[in-house]
Amino acid sequence: MLLDEPTQGMGHEDVDRVTMLIKKVSAGVHHSDGRTQHELNVIEGISNTITVLQHGEVLAEGNYAEMPKNPLVMEAYMGSADASLTGAHA
Repeated sequence: MLLDEPTQGMGHEDVDRVTMLIKKVSAGVHHSDGRTQHELNVIEGISNTITVLQHGEVLAEGNYAEMPKNPLVMEAYMGSADASLTGAHA
């Protein structure tokens, strides 16, 4: 399953419903799937493993809680490893 920005353009009331639907559809299924998503709350709700890309290359991989603590991710997306990622649960 490949989802590309599945909640892009939706209102907040629809994001939760779509997130729940994605979780329901993927529950108990052991397979690889891909999602591109930039909304952190959606990523946290539907992903077990996060793969962060930079210029088409894998920069980091791990669970949601690890990403805002990864200095490579922070440098690439925030401009500094010392920056805080708003919305992340560090």
